[in-house]
Amino acid sequence: MKRRLILGERIMHVDAKTPLNCVFGAKISGQINEENLHRALQKIQQKHPLLQMNIDATGKTPYFVHHENISKIPVRITDRLTDEDWLIQSKTEWYKLFDSPNQPLARLVWLKGETESDLLLVLPHCICDGTTILNLMRELMTLIDNPQQNLAPYPSFLSVNDLMPEDFSISKLGHFKGKIFAALGRLFFFFKATSNNQVDRNNYAVHWKISVENTKKLLQKCKEENTTVHAAICVAFMEAFKHVQGTKAHGKVICPVDIRRFVEAIKQDTMFAFAPIAELRLDQIENRFWTKAQVLKNDLDAKIAEMKVYDLLNISEYFHSSVNKMIGFLKTTKGTHDVTLSNMGLLNIPKDYQDFSIETIYSPTVAFPWKNANTLVCSTFNGQLDFSFMSNESFLREFEAWQIKDRAMELIKENLNELANA
Repeated sequence: MKRRLILGERIMHVDAKTPLNCVFGAKISGQINEENLHRALQKIQQKHPLLQMNIDATGKTPYFVHHENISKIPVRITDRLTDEDWLIQSKTEWYKLFDSPNQPLARLVWLKGETESDLLLVLPHCICDGTTILNLMRELMTLIDNPQQNLAPYPSFLSVNDLMPEDFSISKLGHFKGKIFAALGRLFFFFKATSNNQVDRNNYAVHWKISVENTKKLLQKCKEENTTVHAAICVAFMEAFKHVQGTKAHGKVICPVDIRRFVEAIKQDTMFAFAPIAELRLDQIENRFWTKAQVLKNDLDAKIAEMKVYDLLNISEYFHSSVNKMIGFLKTTKGTHDVTLSNMGLLNIPKDYQDFSIETIYSPTVAFPWKNANTLVCSTFNGQLDFSFMSNESFLREFEAWQIKDRAMELIKENLNELANA
């Protein structure tokens, strides 16, 4: 099998010399059977077609190519000495290419301690989103715990057309519009400064959690205020950017949306990478924190409801001729947003198993090679909100990232306690 990367995958692939990897880790308390671990990875690889493929980037267009004799998912074992080792190892994995012709597009790092371990799943971003990598972690834990369980494989799609519903058809007008939009795209990028130079590998990640008590308070307060945790975090960080950066802040956040809510062919356990996005702006008219969160929640709901994802998938395929310019533009432009926020929500993964338990899960980290690498990923596991805030030192200095993080958390805490202080 040979399949061209669709546009979203192509952008996240960047090129053959630029790594763009997601690292997702869990801290395990108890004993992990090494044989069961390898067996689990083998079953996961047999289930997912993308883990049986390489990327052929020798030509102008990269392709996924099925490899009959592909190697097993490799496991690198290293000593676990401190609770921060997972982040150090994650940073190492950011910059390692998946460029071996016999190796699959996944690997695992096992930070092994006497009673505690960290397991880090590493995948190129062009084959996974947050839902994908969470599902892989869930499958891994389940199979380590119960190696007799089997996973049902599924076929890979061969083109965007395989993702469309049966009643979806491309009219002559739709085909014409695709060609027109593609031409306009080429014209747009012709007048934009773009660069394909490598971005300095000066990325960092700031990681933290908020307490179980404050997580519970935040969930309850959001319900009372008819808003969401996602919207509250958006407001807190946009306000924090404004506080730290002043007039340089944009008051805008980009939110990726899980495509599975729209496309029936992409199941919860299907590996996929492309996510449509919604842009949200901070309402400067309102002063109250929770009113802003309500407005943002309603705005996001409306934009998701308006999304025409099948049209987006179809039209995007006309832009392959401009993809290198798009990537160069992302490497050059500062953008008009403060941060990209990906909220994985409540992680649907069991905590306790026969011989071990998951003590905590770290929100995924990633080192984007874009000029504006500001990315916030959050998730909730075992009643506790977890955050990974990432950027590049050349765009946002790390000490500013810490200031933004501190201010955002102060805002959330202040507004959780507004009734008590009234």
